Amino acid sequence: MTVDHQVSPWFTRNTASPVHERVVERICARAAPDGTPVHVTDLPLGGVQIWIDGDGDRWSLYHRMAHELRLVGWHTETGTDRLLVLGWSADCLTHRVVVLHAALAGRLADFDLTSFTAVTIATRLRQEGLPAARIVPEVEARIREELRWPGRLADLDGLQRIATLEPLRLRLAQVAGLEATVRRRCGEHLSLAGRVATTVAGGRVPPKIYFARLTTGLSERMVAASVPNRPMDLPLEPLPVIPADSYAASA
Repeated sequence: MTVDHQVSPWFTRNTASPVHERVVERICARAAPDGTPVHVTDLPLGGVQIWIDGDGDRWSLYHRMAHELRLVGWHTETGTDRLLVLGWSADCLTHRVVVLHAALAGRLADFDLTSFTAVTIATRLRQEGLPAARIVPEVEARIREELRWPGRLADLDGLQRIATLEPLRLRLAQVAGLEATVRRRCGEHLSLAGRVATTVAGGRVPPKIYFARLTTGLSERMVAASVPNRPMDLPLEPLPVIPADSYAASA
């Protein structure tokens, strides 16, 4: 296993950057039960240590945190009283590349599922009497949670990924590029969910919204089938006519 112990300013100066500490804290807090205080501080010779208070099953909790940190690409060491983060791991970074590729080829490639889920959620919320102005944000929030990646990438905001070893630098660059692609793809899913929810709620879909790789025909048909009843005070606006060749292109 290749581990770079000089991956960022915290190692070269023997002190942890506050930004890096916050990133580690956010990741660990997501793995911990709600309301569990997570303590993060730097180590004298580089790296950071994480610990939680109490006498509960901290060992299992540290292992859950370590799993999340390894998914980012860090090498970790787990003890009974604390968790250590000691640098970038070539094996963990390679695994992250595999996971990002799998996400792009799997759930993030399925726009039809996002459309169907958004229609289902928005229709249920409308039937429950939720005001139209709250339906779209709620649908987007639930789709964001279902995709999982928006929250995971948000945890990394501000993180500077630096390595002294050339193979690790190349791997980090690859990871950063894939994360940018995942972030854009998530944005497309959330935009689609907002468009679908707006239509279900009886609002006007914003013009000039374009989506790459979307099966628009299927999405619009699902929306049309799910909004048979509009409030009497809203005019019934016909859905845009989609040329037949558009369906062939999106198939």
